[in-house]
Amino acid sequence: MDPIALTRELIGIPSPTGAEGAVVDFMASVLGREGFHVVRQPVSPGRENLYATIEPPVLVFSTHLDVVPPHLNVHEDEDSLHGRGACDAKGLAAAMLAAALTLRARGEHRVGLLFVVGEENGSDGARAAADLAPRGRFLINGEPTENRLSIGQKGALRVSLAARGRAAHSGYPGEGSSAIDALLDTLERIRAIPIPSDAVLGASTLNIGRITGGVAPNVIPADASAELLFRTVADTRALRRAIEAAADPRVSVEFPLEIPSVLSSPVPGWETTVVSYASDLPFLAPWGERYQLGPGTIRLAHTAEERIGKRELLEGVDRYVALATTLLSREAA
Repeated sequence: MDPIALTRELIGIPSPTGAEGAVVDFMASVLGREGFHVVRQPVSPGRENLYATIEPPVLVFSTHLDVVPPHLNVHEDEDSLHGRGACDAKGLAAAMLAAALTLRARGEHRVGLLFVVGEENGSDGARAAADLAPRGRFLINGEPTENRLSIGQKGALRVSLAARGRAAHSGYPGEGSSAIDALLDTLERIRAIPIPSDAVLGASTLNIGRITGGVAPNVIPADASAELLFRTVADTRALRRAIEAAADPRVSVEFPLEIPSVLSSPVPGWETTVVSYASDLPFLAPWGERYQLGPGTIRLAHTAEERIGKRELLEGVDRYVALATTLLSREAA
């Protein structure tokens, strides 16, 4: 199995979230030709996860086959493969298959492959995969970590604020109630909330990503809203209470999304890192002890410059083999 050639083919198949059918069909055929027993798990109409095994697995490699838009055609130079999904995460899927085949050639059949849909928008594939069986003791999730072993991932808490006021002529502000003032006061208090740090994951962070409101400079604004995102490192119940307490009476608070943080035990001899981006990893808890590893850098994912180095991709195969071998030896012990 040539992971570079397989990556090239995978990049050439458009697979934005919600329209992964063609790439799933292609990968299912590749897995079948390689002798795996392949289960196609429906997630939503026209969309399926793939679960490939030889024997009941102790360790499972997992990554996603969907990508963000727009599609970027595959092209290459001497050093790299370019195109949408090169490092997030089609190159990693190819490296995982190559690693599983390498391990099988050495007599190790207790390795499964889980390829899911939907990671880029809500992780519905990873959530559905909780119903698959048999599952193993270890899971290695594929995301671009520059081939360093990630033992931690920050969580995320999205906050939606909606302020309601009363419109009036700006020359007579006492006859109105400014929604923007209420929103700004709320944001000021939220920014002052102490947020926790973790010895491994580092500090929590807050991004005020979007603010809207008002209709004109000479009108007291009746409506305003804001979208916030905390990158979290601990249980969020106290943070949620503090946000609600900080809200002006004219401001409603909702929490439309939460992704928990993840911590794993270090592996002796491995250089480790932690990541702040979201992935399927928190939703794969039923699959056992979880790690995250992959070639490529997240700083190129989702950009017009997305690419993966060919040498780094091949190194990724070796890293997957080495980590799987280490984890499988724990089972033998």
